Amino acid sequence: MSRYGPRPALRALLWTAFGLAGLAAFGLLMDVLSLVFGQGVDSRAAAAHHVLAAAGAFLLAATARSGRPVPVASAAPAPSAAPGPVRHTAWVGTAAFLPYVAMKQIWALGGTFAGMSGAEMRVLSERNGASEIWLGLESWGLDGTMLLAALGVFLLWGLVRPWGQVFPRWTLCLRGRRVPRWLPLAPALIGAATLVPYGVLGLGYAALATMGVVTMRSGDFHSPQDALVVTWIGMVAFAGYGCALAVAARSYGMRTCRPAPRP
Repeated sequence: MSRYGPRPALRALLWTAFGLAGLAAFGLLMDVLSLVFGQGVDSRAAAAHHVLAAAGAFLLAATARSGRPVPVASAAPAPSAAPGPVRHTAWVGTAAFLPYVAMKQIWALGGTFAGMSGAEMRVLSERNGASEIWLGLESWGLDGTMLLAALGVFLLWGLVRPWGQVFPRWTLCLRGRRVPRWLPLAPALIGAATLVPYGVLGLGYAALATMGVVTMRSGDFHSPQDALVVTWIGMVAFAGYGCALAVAARSYGMRTCRPAPRP
C-alpha cells in the first residue's frame, strides 16, 4: 500500500485477505469464554492461532482503509438511537435467545428438558471438564451460558441506544464521557463473526435432519429427537442473535463515525 498507493485492485486484495484471516480466527470467542470461566482452552496452539488471525484481520482492514482523509478536527456526532428497523432487529435478536435461556435455566434449577435432567447435565459438565466457577454457578441455580446471553443482550442494546455512546450515570467516574468506539465494536464484531456462521450452518443442518436428509446423532442425549430439539433451540438463538449483532454493530459504526473534514 505504501509503494503503490490506494489502488482499487490492491484494496480488493487486502479485503480478501481480511476475510480469510477472519475465517481463520473462528473460535476466538469460545477461547475467551473458556478462560473467563476458569477453564483451559482445548488447544493452546489453536488459541494462539485464533489470536494471531484476529490481529492479522485487524491490521489488514486498517491497511485497506488507509489513504483516506483522517477526520482529526471534526467533532464527534451527538449520541443517537439506531433507526427503527435496526431496533426491531435488536428485538428479534433478544427474542431469539429466550427459549435458549429458558432451556438452560430449567436444567440449572434441576428440571428436565428434552429428556435430560439437571442432575444429568451437571454430571455431563463435570465429565467435560467444567471449571469450579461454572459448577459453582450451577449449584446456585445459575447457568453460565445464561449469564453470557444476558451480557450479549446488554451489548446488543448498547449498540442501538444512545447510552451505548456516552457512559451513563451509574458508571460513576466515567459518567458523561464518550464511549470509545472500539469498546463495544470489538466484542460485537468477534461475536457476530463467530455466531453467524455457526448458527446459520447449524440451522441448515437441523433443517436437513428434520427432513431426514442427514442423520442427527443423539450425542449426550437419550435420543436423536431430543438432540434435534436442543439443536433447533440453540441454533435459532445463535443465528438470530448473531445476525442482529452484526446489523447493530454496522449501525453503531456508522452513527459514531466522525464526518470527514471538508476540503
